[in-house]
Amino acid sequence: MAKKKLKIGILFGGKSAEHEVSIVSAKNIIKALDKQKYQVFPTKIDKNGKFNLNSIKKMDVIFPVLHGPYGEDGSMQGLLKILNLPFVGPSVLGSAVGMDKDVMKRLFKEAGIPIGKFITLYNGEKISFEKIKKILGLPVFIKPANMGSSVGISKVKNESEWKKALKDAFLYDSKIVVEENTNGQEIECSVLGNEKPMASVLGEIVPKNDFYSYKAKYIDEDGASLLIPAKVSKVITKKVQNLAIKVFQTLNCEGMGRVDFFVKKNGEVIVNEINTIPGFTSISMYPKLWEASGIPTSKLLDRLIDLAIERYNREKKLKTVVK
Repeated sequence: MAKKKLKIGILFGGKSAEHEVSIVSAKNIIKALDKQKYQVFPTKIDKNGKFNLNSIKKMDVIFPVLHGPYGEDGSMQGLLKILNLPFVGPSVLGSAVGMDKDVMKRLFKEAGIPIGKFITLYNGEKISFEKIKKILGLPVFIKPANMGSSVGISKVKNESEWKKALKDAFLYDSKIVVEENTNGQEIECSVLGNEKPMASVLGEIVPKNDFYSYKAKYIDEDGASLLIPAKVSKVITKKVQNLAIKVFQTLNCEGMGRVDFFVKKNGEVIVNEINTIPGFTSISMYPKLWEASGIPTSKLLDRLIDLAIERYNREKKLKTVVK
């Protein structure tokens, strides 16, 4: 008798500025999933957050392909846990701390993971540009604390840019991080696994503009060159891979994650951030790095689905009632 096909629910779209990117990622995932093994049910979440919850409940595994708030920040993961459904990617905690750049950096610091200097600001909080300049130097990067994919990010070189960038970042979040500029190669590493995660070969991003913007990441195929493997030594490669796994574990991540680094000329490695639902577009690093590591996208998706079921079964064995 033929093995029953697993019903995979693909959640995409969502109430975030990355709605369109999510649609592109979902299309690629749907195309790459092995139709001999899976029945695929795409569910679109509209920009107001509305979707058909009843069709979700009938699924065997949910694949949230939601970038940014309301999908990558632990809120959807919490709903899926309440619905008692296995889902791909980190759970509530890993997703939430992986999304909040301020909390993430504080956890990195505590774990001894090397990061650049940063300051956190809340909406309405006053700090002079002079003070920022004194503490972090120039230029600085301003980022909404809970936004992915370079949305709302600005590179600031003077006071008028500072005022405009603050206004822009606070459109997306009530908390922002201001980071020092770290000059170095932009290196990325993909991580896969639950308790025993493994790291991929490294990729390098060479932006053709000032920095790796949202447009360069997802829309403009010529916005940046992707070098795989990255042009770094074996020693640096190993260091980055070990740090990527440490980042993944420090933040309680499971399933997948892409960790972004800066490698300075002197060999110093700085962790920038993790992305817990990385892009799956045709120019996205996460699947490209695994492909270069010997795992084609359809096999990568098989593994991610297996990891989701594995975690679900492990958590099911935990006691919820004290007798």
